[in-house]
Amino acid sequence: MFGLFKKKSEKEKLEELYEQLLAEAYKLSTVNRTASDAKTAEANAVLQKIESLG
Repeated sequence: MFGLFKKKSEKEKLEELYEQLLAEAYKLSTVNRTASDAKTAEANAVLQKIESLG
């Protein structure tokens, strides 16, 4: 309950974005492979940022 108003760190925001992009890529994989590959590339770019934050 005390963490209710705690702000998310930059790393937590990027991790959430990464998971969201991977979920979108998975959904697109059955419909449009090119769009799925683009989302996966975006997710990999976000992962690189996460790893650089350490």
